[in-house]
Amino acid sequence: MTVAKKGNQRDTGMVSAELAVALPAVLVVLVAGVAAVSAGLDQVRCVDAVGAAARLAARGEAAEAVSRAATMRAPPGSSVLVTIGTDTVRIEVRSPGPQVLRSWGSPLGCQAVAELPAESLERAL
Repeated sequence: MTVAKKGNQRDTGMVSAELAVALPAVLVVLVAGVAAVSAGLDQVRCVDAVGAAARLAARGEAAEAVSRAATMRAPPGSSVLVTIGTDTVRIEVRSPGPQVLRSWGSPLGCQAVAELPAESLERAL
């Protein structure tokens, strides 16, 4: 009677070992991908916040209302700066980026700026 061998006994458990090595790498890539998508969405929200604030400024709204509108639409943790000068209105929204990327030391953040000349403000009033 002949007993068939099942391969080399030293290979037992190799799949488990390879999976244990590869799984953390896959998770890191997955987390980095999700963080990159989140950073892209933050950029879109910054641009949307500046656009909404610029429309309000063009209608002649007060600086408080312009700033409030930008803050409501901006990503959490963003800074909003509204500067009203004699000839321009400047609206700037900055976001520090996703926490995961900042904890890895990435300077990835976003900002959006709108600057309106006084001519458009005078027509709006």
